[in-house]
Amino acid sequence: MPARTGPSTVKVPAGASAIRIPRQRRSGRRSDPFVVVVPERPSLTRLALGATADLVWRHRGALAPLGIAVGVFLVATLLHALAWWSGLALVPAAVGPLVWLALVQRRRPAAARAVCWRVAFALLATAAGAWAALAAGFGPLAGPLEVWWLLTFVAAQTTWLIARHSN
Repeated sequence: MPARTGPSTVKVPAGASAIRIPRQRRSGRRSDPFVVVVPERPSLTRLALGATADLVWRHRGALAPLGIAVGVFLVATLLHALAWWSGLALVPAAVGPLVWLALVQRRRPAAARAVCWRVAFALLATAAGAWAALAAGFGPLAGPLEVWWLLTFVAAQTTWLIARHSN
């Protein structure tokens, strides 16, 4: 008579395969066998989500402006919902890049190419700061602010991709 008692088969859900790992012989200690249940085929939705996640993960460095733009959009929405007057506190964020440009150009003059990049960065940051201040005050979807957000995002993404590949 065998030493095992109980059922010799394990119930497996429909559409799955069971892989049985044989019991390990240990000195005097009994352990139950391990059963790993593996689905046979992933669904088409799972494959599509996996491919999309893999693509986003591989190109995550290039998508940094997208994450920042969506984050600023959500923060502006939250600030507008909680305190509309917070837009007044964000006005220095719109003016700050222009002040930075004036200070840097005065203290460290640069060649024409560097000046172009500095001006582009200052204008882009000023547009983003002004949008954030107005969106926090009036709502991110008020009037032309949604188009302004989209154009600023496209400009930031384009500048980011050009700057990453030009160095």
